[in-house]
Amino acid sequence: MKTKEKTLTATEFKAKCLRILEELDTRGLVVTKRGRPIARVTPISGASNHKFHGAMKGKIVIKGDIVSTGIKWHAQP
Repeated sequence: MKTKEKTLTATEFKAKCLRILEELDTRGLVVTKRGRPIARVTPISGASNHKFHGAMKGKIVIKGDIVSTGIKWHAQP
């Protein structure tokens, strides 16, 4: 069963942002403007991206020098 996300208007978020950030739960909230969602606010501790580390290993091939543009130019020191 999916529960409805907590939403706030941008005006309300702006007026109460410090208190809202202190009381933010792990699900976060959606900020709306004129009834349309414009941002999602989530706590850092609730987000984990450890599953992405190494996810593309062996799937990406680097061709050429990734540090250089390949264009030679002479800059004045």
